[in-house]
Amino acid sequence: MNTDSAAHRGVGREPHPFAGPRPTTGGTVRRTLLRTALTGAAALGLTAARPAMATTSAPAAGPRPSTPQEALAELAVGNRRWRAFHERHPHENPEIRRTLATAQHPFAVVLGCIDSRVPPELVFDQGLGDLMTVRTAGEVLDEAVLGSVAYGVLELGIPLVVVLGHQSCGAVRAAVEAEKSGSRLPAHMQYLVDQISPVIDHGREGDARIDATVDANVRLVRSRLAAEPDLAAKISTGRLAIVGARYELTSQAVHRLA
Repeated sequence: MNTDSAAHRGVGREPHPFAGPRPTTGGTVRRTLLRTALTGAAALGLTAARPAMATTSAPAAGPRPSTPQEALAELAVGNRRWRAFHERHPHENPEIRRTLATAQHPFAVVLGCIDSRVPPELVFDQGLGDLMTVRTAGEVLDEAVLGSVAYGVLELGIPLVVVLGHQSCGAVRAAVEAEKSGSRLPAHMQYLVDQISPVIDHGREGDARIDATVDANVRLVRSRLAAEPDLAAKISTGRLAIVGARYELTSQAVHRLA
């Protein structure tokens, strides 16, 4: 996966670090049950090439990714472990916990959806202190979200922001269905619909419309973040990349959206 910095523009749908083979079954009973519940792996007929056991001891923290490219590579490696059922669950041991009591140095901000099936620390197989996550339905922006992302980038020096959408997003579906029916959602949920509605893909129908709108919404949020003056200044110097990506519930793979 390539960055969206000034030095790395012009990338289309080409091979990227988030691409890879479908996962094999295996792992601990707990992980197998969890994955089956979330993705319907058994119904999809995924077969095991070999059993895989998650490691029981977390490795010590090594050098932190300090550039957008290094951060992207680390997330890509973690997602490969996740979808192959080879999770390491890093940075959970007592030594790391004591160290994190005094300071934090996350290497990426992930702005994702609140969907319970897409926790960033799991799908990228990262641990304590690795990611700063911000989650709203449909990755919708507001002032609190903008301030949270800016804090991670400007105060903590994080070099990468990932806007992470996902297959079968309920917030996007609600926006599409509300537009079609002309109805309004109760309470504050209408705010979500209003933010997503401008990018609804009217060239498609049914589930294809929802699928295309998920991608369009990620691109919209990414472009809005990249247009923030303080963030844009860091992008122009190559110290920051803001990228859009999508998580597939059926394959557990994350791939870049151009």
